[in-house]
Parts: sequence; structure tokens; C-alpha cells
Amino acid sequence: MSDRKRTVATRVLGSYALIMIAFALAAGWSVVAQRNAAAEARLMRRGYFPLALSVHDLVAKQDTWNTQLNHATAARNPRDIRIWFDLALRIGRPRTFNEVRQAIALAFATSTDPSARAAGRELSEEIGGIETYLAGDAERVNRLFDALERRDDAVAEAMRDELVTRGSQSSKRLNQLEQHALRNVDLLLDRARAREISAIRLLVVLAALTALVGVAMALYARRVLKPLAQVTERAKAVASGDLKPREAVASNDEIGELAATFEGMVSAIARANDELLATERLATIGKMAAHVTHEIRNPLSSIALNVELLEDDLADASEESRELLRAIRREVERLTDLSGQYLSFARRSPQRLEVEDLREVVGEAAEFMRRELAQKGVSLELRSDDAPVPAAVDEAQIKQALYNLMRNAREAMPSGGKVTVSVNAAAGGGSDVIVEDEGVGLDEATRARLFEPFFTTKSNGTGLGLAITRQIIEAHGGSIAFEPRDPRGTRIWIHLGDSN
Repeated sequence: MSDRKRTVATRVLGSYALIMIAFALAAGWSVVAQRNAAAEARLMRRGYFPLALSVHDLVAKQDTWNTQLNHATAARNPRDIRIWFDLALRIGRPRTFNEVRQAIALAFATSTDPSARAAGRELSEEIGGIETYLAGDAERVNRLFDALERRDDAVAEAMRDELVTRGSQSSKRLNQLEQHALRNVDLLLDRARAREISAIRLLVVLAALTALVGVAMALYARRVLKPLAQVTERAKAVASGDLKPREAVASNDEIGELAATFEGMVSAIARANDELLATERLATIGKMAAHVTHEIRNPLSSIALNVELLEDDLADASEESRELLRAIRREVERLTDLSGQYLSFARRSPQRLEVEDLREVVGEAAEFMRRELAQKGVSLELRSDDAPVPAAVDEAQIKQALYNLMRNAREAMPSGGKVTVSVNAAAGGGSDVIVEDEGVGLDEATRARLFEPFFTTKSNGTGLGLAITRQIIEAHGGSIAFEPRDPRGTRIWIHLGDSN
């Protein structure tokens, strides 16, 4: 299937075009059939019927001719009868034969049917032969009436019998011609009726096909627009508060694009709501932490001062007493550090951004941590570009974030290992800092909550180190992510934006 997007308008208009084509075929065939029927009706009215009448009139006149011949020898005044025969020979017969020829020409010569034109030529040849045959009657009629004027009855009777015989033969030929013409007319009428029936049947088929195409295209248009109803229902569900992600409606058109965009918007709203809830929760936690920290810092300071005084007063006391005081002092220091972390998380100090060579900032942080890592059996490797990597950063905050990441990497390798810190310019702009360890790695559940405040897998951890780190990086307009490292360990990836 082609990946090219097909628009709803194109598909609906295509369906409408198919319906119009089917309708045009039916209407066009109906028009053609009606025009053919009208042409055949005109041809029957102006050609075939006049031909039949002309041939019939010719047959009737020939019968009258034969009847007049039978009475010619018995007439009292042969001159009167001779005038009738003279008019028939000079005017009647030629005019009737001309009418027949004109009717044949009109009926058959203009037809587009080859068989009809062939029939017309056959009739023309036959009528021409009869006319040529009858052309010899003029001489015989003159001889008949000349014999009657001479009172030559024997010759007159012989001429009359010959003319009657010729007239009978002519009548027979004319009757055959009439039957031939009528058969052709009947044949054409039968063909016209058959064509009419075929046209009606085809018209019914085309009308049914048009209706079928119309129903099919209506169903197709309904299927095309069905995803729109699904998007509408989805919008109603979202308006009711259902922000669960769902698969977008699959449709290779604007509706599919709208559905995908809408689901993207719903996902963005869901993420924004989650971030808002997280922000509100962090703000609440921050306020509480700031309040608690403020309330315990002064007592801790007093306890620490009193412990120092006690140590001075008990300088000569037993070793057990001094060890108890040192333990108290260590716990006070731990609580002081813990309250400092809470306060750092709750009240982010304002940033003082300056464009620094990130290689130097990361290098200083790495050198500061190298001895601490070495005490735990962890080596540190620093990798960086040869060229400067400028970045607008708050040096103290970035170093604090790096300290947290390197301490986490150290704690992930209780048996020792290597931490690799890399800094380089990012291909798409900005800069990247990568911290890798060779620890046991993190399971899926831990990775899902790694940056949550107060979440920790360590028995004595606060769960604020990575949360503060992410807070610092995001305050710089950057991003932080993690991924498993092959063959083992974890890789933390920090990306900072362009220094411009």
C-alpha cells in the first residue's frame, strides 16, 4: 500500500465521481437509445410506410390496367379508352414508379445499416426491371387501338390477349415486389422492437448498477468518515478526564493525522499534569524540609558546641567516655549535613551563569574526587575533547551535581572498579558530560524511580542526591538521562544547551 496520504476530500469526491460516471453511462445510453428509436420512427414514417403505399398503389394501378384491357375490345368508343391508356402510359405509370424509387431511396439509401442498403439496392433493381419490362406496353397498346379503328378484330383480340398476359405477369412481379418490401419493413420493425427491448434491458441493468454503485459509495464514504466519529468520542472521553494513552485511529488521511495529533496532545496534557503534581508535591516537601531544617539547625549547633566543651572538660576522662562524645559529635555532623541537603533541595540558591570551558570545570571536580574514590578502591578516568567546550554554567552547582554522580558511581562498586567521566561538544549543539561506572546496574523498577526525591536503595541514604542533580541540570536548561552500560554498569548522560 502506498504511504502517500490520501485526503478525505479526494476520497469522497472520488466516490461521488464514480456515482456520476455510472449515472452518466446510464443517462448517456438512455439518450442514445431514445435517439435511435426516434430516428427509426422517423425513417418508418418518412420512408418505409410511403414505400409500402407507393408499391401498393402501383399494384392497384396495374390491376386497373388489366381490367381496362379486358374491356378494350368491347368498348363502343375505343377512342375514349385510348385516351385513358395514353394518360396512364405518359403520366400515371412514370409518376408512380418515381414515387416508388424515391420511397426506396428515402427508406434504404440513407440507412447506416449495410443490410438495409443492400435491400434498397435490390428493390431498386427489381423496380427498374419491371419498369423496363412495362415500357414495351406503349407500342402494343398503339397497335391494339389501331386494329380496333381498322375493325381488324382478329389482330385486336391477339394484341389484347398479349397485353393481358403481360399485365398479369407484371401484376405478379409487382405483387412479389410488394411482398418483398413488406417483408423488409416487417424485418426492420422486428429489429427495431428487438433493439428497443435490448435498450430497455440494458437501461434497467445500468440503472441497477448506478443504484448499486451509489449504495457502495455511500458505505465507502461512511467508512472513510467513521474514524472522525471515533475521534469525537475520544475527545468527549478526554473532556471527562480520561487521559490514559490510547492508540491513534489508523487512517491514511487528515482524520488519521488529526487523531495522531490529538493523542499526542493528550499525552502532553497527561505529562504536564504529572509534572504539575510532582512539582506541587516537591514544593510541599521543600517547604516542609525547609521548616524542619530551620527548626533543627539551631539545636544541632548548640549540641555541637556543648559536645566540644564537654570534650575539653573531659580531656582526662576515660577512653570510653571520650569515644561516646566522638560518636555524639559524628551523629551531630551527620544530622547537620542531612539538614544541609534538605535545605539545598528546598531552597535552590540563585544561579550565577558564566561561560566556562566545561573541560576545566569537569576536570577540577574529577581531581577533587579522585582521592576520595581511590580510598574505596575506585579509579577515575577523565576523557575530553582537544578543543574547548564552552558552556554557560554556575560552576559551583555543576560541580555539586558531578560530585553526587561520582559518589553514586563509587557506591555502586563496593568492591572497587573504574569511573569514567567524559566531556565533549554535542553533535547537534551544546555539550555532553557522561559519567559511567562498572557496578551491578539497576533493575527496571529502580530505573523508573531513580530521580524521585527521597527514593534510595542505600540503608543510610537520603534519596536527594540525584533529585538535586536533576534540579541543577534542568535549572541550566539541560537534561539528564541514564542507560545500562554494556557489559555491566550504568551510564548517566548530561546534556547542556548551547552557550549562546
